[in-house]
Amino acid sequence: MSSAETATAAASDARTERRAKRIAKHLTAFAREHGGGDAVVEYVGSVATRIVVVGADGAWGDQVAPSYAVGKRAAELAGLTLHDNFEGELGLKVKTGPYEWKRMAGIQI
Repeated sequence: MSSAETATAAASDARTERRAKRIAKHLTAFAREHGGGDAVVEYVGSVATRIVVVGADGAWGDQVAPSYAVGKRAAELAGLTLHDNFEGELGLKVKTGPYEWKRMAGIQI
């Protein structure tokens, strides 16, 4: 690898880390407010990744990251327990309120 390629890779890694740290601040605040947290990092498309966080109390939220690498790193920096998918126990933890039920009603029926 040439020195120019090495410099470009290092700059990309530094940018990924900065973005992840910025997102991790929000995730950490959410987890602190809700007694800890679990997360699923999932692709939204070719240009974004969604980090869904579920607090110990069942509250949930999400953040969007520009890439899977940034999303995964942000969840790691926030100290969240990462899951591969939303099945099983993690899905059962989620508590939905009237807002979510109202939003889902038109889609479900």
